[in-house]
Amino acid sequence: METALFNYDLPDQLIAQQPMEQRDASRMLVLHRETGDIEHRTIREIGDYLTPKDCLVLNNTKVIPARLFGKKQTGGKIEILLLNEDKPEYWRVLLKSSRRPIPGSNLIFCNGKLHAVMIENGKEGEALLHFKSEKPLLELLDEHGLPPLPPYIHRATPDAYTSDRERYQTVYARKPGAAAAPTAGLHFTPELLDKLKQEGINNCELTLHVGLGTFRPVTAKIITDHTMHAERCEISSSTAKQLCHTREKGGRIIAVGSTSVRTLESLPSLKPFSGSTDIFIYPPYTFQHTDGILTNFHLPKSTLLMMMAAFTDRKTLLHTYKEAVSKNYRFFSYGDCMLIV
Repeated sequence: METALFNYDLPDQLIAQQPMEQRDASRMLVLHRETGDIEHRTIREIGDYLTPKDCLVLNNTKVIPARLFGKKQTGGKIEILLLNEDKPEYWRVLLKSSRRPIPGSNLIFCNGKLHAVMIENGKEGEALLHFKSEKPLLELLDEHGLPPLPPYIHRATPDAYTSDRERYQTVYARKPGAAAAPTAGLHFTPELLDKLKQEGINNCELTLHVGLGTFRPVTAKIITDHTMHAERCEISSSTAKQLCHTREKGGRIIAVGSTSVRTLESLPSLKPFSGSTDIFIYPPYTFQHTDGILTNFHLPKSTLLMMMAAFTDRKTLLHTYKEAVSKNYRFFSYGDCMLIV
């Protein structure tokens, strides 16, 4: 299947640059899989489409403020985005600089509180750095790091990131490790989750640490030639039991976000799991553990759009996106959401 089949037209002005003032003020497009019918609602009304037998699956990963600005030993400016820790003190990063440092170069961050040595250059802007500091790295990131916003969200200066520290994070984030937010969860407030619980609609949590690969476009002409990125994920015994109980009582498993889908569909069965997944879901695909999805609107020709096409139908999905564009829905990370049931 050709990647071009998953393209669509999107006006730039529909790419949300800021979150809604209130998390749960987002619009929610509802797509009924069996009929293709579309409804226009808000996230506050999600309970109308759920029953007390159902279970919402939330990804509790926490975005680390992984973007740092610093300088080279020559004085030139440098910007890095931490991706993942290879081993203690050694991190894979995305590196931006007018002139790329060579291995052995010294780099300075956090007003001199954090030093790094360039170990090796990688592909597509990646590099391996060895960090040295008196304080733990995560503490320094909390003090000096900026949220790792995706490339389509623009901020003029570091000061412009202030509100993103809170808003580019779900209210239930608790396990640090993500380089990007599981954005479908950004729409929930504690009050909305409590309201759903009062209606008998429970939730459970899993963890998938979102990597920057989630934003990488599919450049291969044929989608099967695309190499999928791997991400660390975990399902606890309590979550596995709750999901099994949901199945036993005839309820539906409603995944909040593509990251929850990736984790669920990586499981041979609903049992505890800890490891990594590089699952690539595209049409045709038979879903094993996912009965509904709450998701944001995704980039053209992206692996996430392909996943949603597998859950619905490619033509139905693209028709739905065309409808969303015509109704001026807000797209991507800070945009509105879509419930597929």
